[in-house]
Amino acid sequence: MKVGAFELTEPLPELREPHALAMLRPWIDVGSVGSLALARLESHLQAQELGKLAKPGMFFDFTRYRPMLTNRDGKREVTLPNSFIRYARRANGPDFIFLHLLEPHMFGEDYTDSVVELFKVLGVKRYFLAGAMYDAVPHTRPLLVTGSISGINIQHLLGSSKVEQSTYAGPTTINYLVGQKASEMGIENSSLIAHLPQYAQLDEDFTGAARVLEILAAIYNLPKGIIDYKRGEEQYQELGLAVASDPRLKPMIRQLEQTYDARAKERAGPSPAQLSAELENFLREMGEKLDGGETKS
Repeated sequence: MKVGAFELTEPLPELREPHALAMLRPWIDVGSVGSLALARLESHLQAQELGKLAKPGMFFDFTRYRPMLTNRDGKREVTLPNSFIRYARRANGPDFIFLHLLEPHMFGEDYTDSVVELFKVLGVKRYFLAGAMYDAVPHTRPLLVTGSISGINIQHLLGSSKVEQSTYAGPTTINYLVGQKASEMGIENSSLIAHLPQYAQLDEDFTGAARVLEILAAIYNLPKGIIDYKRGEEQYQELGLAVASDPRLKPMIRQLEQTYDARAKERAGPSPAQLSAELENFLREMGEKLDGGETKS
C-alpha cells in the first residue's frame, strides 16, 4: 500500500491509539543514542516490519549515504540506505510505531509530508522524537536531557533527574516540520534530546541511550530491565581514565562540572557561569572536526 512516498505492507495492522517514536540520522543521533534506544524497545516488544520508502533515491544522495554491498548465499547484493517503519502492539497503553528516519538531501517538504500522511493513515496520537546532541557538559554528572512532552509533567515522573525545556534556536533539520505539522493536526508533539560530552565522541554512547530509555520507561510504564546501565558505566569509567591521563582535559572537565552545577541550581535559564576562552576554543575545534566528517548511515 502506498502512503505518500512510503510503501507499507498489507494488510495494515490494527493499532490502538499508536504513538510514533522516531530517531533521525545524522542530525540528532550522535552517539547513536536514538538508534540504540529504539532498537532496545523494538527487541523488547518484538516489533515487526511495516514499510519503507518506495524509492529512497528521491530524497537521499547516495554519495553521502552509501549503499552497502553484501554477500548472501554466494550472491552479491546491494542494499540502499532507507527510512523504515516498524510497529509493536502492547498489552497495556498505546501501541508503538517506530520510525527510523534519515535526513533528506532533497525534496524535504515531500519527505516530511509523507511522514505526516503516514500519521493520518495509521491514526497516530503522539509523535515522539528521541536522540542526542553534543554539548559542553561533563561525563561526571548525570546527562542533561532537554525536550518537551505534551500533557505529561516530566519532573513529576522523574523527580530529581535533570530534564529541561529546550530553548535552542538556530539551524535545524527540515524534519522538524513533521512535529510542527503534527501539532497543527492535533497530534501531540514531543521530544527527548540527551546532551552528550562533546569531548567523548563515542560511536555508541550507552549512557545517553540509557538516559533516554529511563524517561521513556517512566512515561510508558516499561520494565527497567530494558535499560542497559552497565555498558554505559563501563564506557564512562574508561573515559574517566583517559581524561585523568590528559593534562589538557582535566582542568576543562572541572570547569564543565562547575558550569553544570551552576546551571542545575538556576534551572530557570542559562547558567551565569562562563566557559573559559581556552575551553570554548577546544570545544569549537571538536565541533569543526565533527562537522567536517561524513556521518555513517
